[in-house]
Amino acid sequence: MSVPELRLVRYFVAVAEELHFGRAARRLHMAQPGLSQQIRSLEQQLGVRLLDRTSRQVRLTPAGTLLLNEGRRLLALAERTADQVRRAGLGQVGRVTVAAIGSATYDIIPRLLREHRKRLPDVEVILREMSTPAQVQALRSGEIDVGFLRLPADVDELVAHVVREDRMALMLPESHPLGAMREIPLRALAHERLIVFPAAPRPSWVDTVVAACREAGFEPNVAQEAMESATVVSFVAAGIGVAPVPEGLLMLARPGVVCRMVAPPAPVTRLAVVHRAGELLPAVATLMGVVHELWGG
Repeated sequence: MSVPELRLVRYFVAVAEELHFGRAARRLHMAQPGLSQQIRSLEQQLGVRLLDRTSRQVRLTPAGTLLLNEGRRLLALAERTADQVRRAGLGQVGRVTVAAIGSATYDIIPRLLREHRKRLPDVEVILREMSTPAQVQALRSGEIDVGFLRLPADVDELVAHVVREDRMALMLPESHPLGAMREIPLRALAHERLIVFPAAPRPSWVDTVVAACREAGFEPNVAQEAMESATVVSFVAAGIGVAPVPEGLLMLARPGVVCRMVAPPAPVTRLAVVHRAGELLPAVATLMGVVHELWGG
């Protein structure tokens, strides 16, 4: 026995709900003789009588009652499935894996997630914290869909869009003499103990710091490394040293820490969103649409 077409089930449900071929035909926008023929075809396919017909009345058989109930569920499921497929094609449902460096998780990522969730609540965003080199590798392998990283980086054959430029800033203990200055020349750090992020994996922020110090005419005195931004802030508050950081991290300042900008010409680092080249999956494309609305481009 063959499985009836969904179209025939839809015709039957209309007749079963109306219990009148004329009204059902008008509801389906088709001729009554054609509808009667389709119902007979359905009964033949199933090998059972679904309706008892007289010249004055149409009644459901027990088999017809069962098909009405199951048919309603089947049509509702088909409609939901079609809707989900359409929405998936438009990027309104699905999953996107996004990686970010630590400094992007304080403001860029929360802002993106708030706006994305408001517009696309049925797209799941999976977040990972990764270094810039790890993100580049994960993008190329397909492990992640979108990355927020710092340039320069090896983004050949990837698409990068700058979302923010950060000047170099300084975090100092609140009693530090340099805190009296509005902007601090980089060469003023020649005799300061510096707190930096680790050099590996490269490229890293400390490469920018070291290159800028050498260009200013001195070799930096790295007194302490710290993996986490919050740890850097704590070390500064403890008086261990001074921390050159991207200005986007200044929002992490706490009591006991003073923040100042490095005087021009200050090094600039670029925070970028990166994805693979070519046609994007719909859910990735919709997320990137939100990124471009928030940060231009």
